[in-house]
Amino acid sequence: MLPPAVTARVAIEAGIAMPWYKYVGAAGRCVCMTGYGASAPANVLFEKYGFTTANVIEKAKAAI
Repeated sequence: MLPPAVTARVAIEAGIAMPWYKYVGAAGRCVCMTGYGASAPANVLFEKYGFTTANVIEKAKAAI
């Protein structure tokens, strides 16, 4: 479990974001899909939904 003192949290989920917000808290960030039914090659979808190294680093820095 994550101790309450650790507030710099980032959840990365190629699915629904909603359940992760209770774990990342108000200061945390989520990199998750926000839509349903998109169809394209995985690399295109990952780029569209922000599953890139640059975006994850940006979210992590914002959570610190």
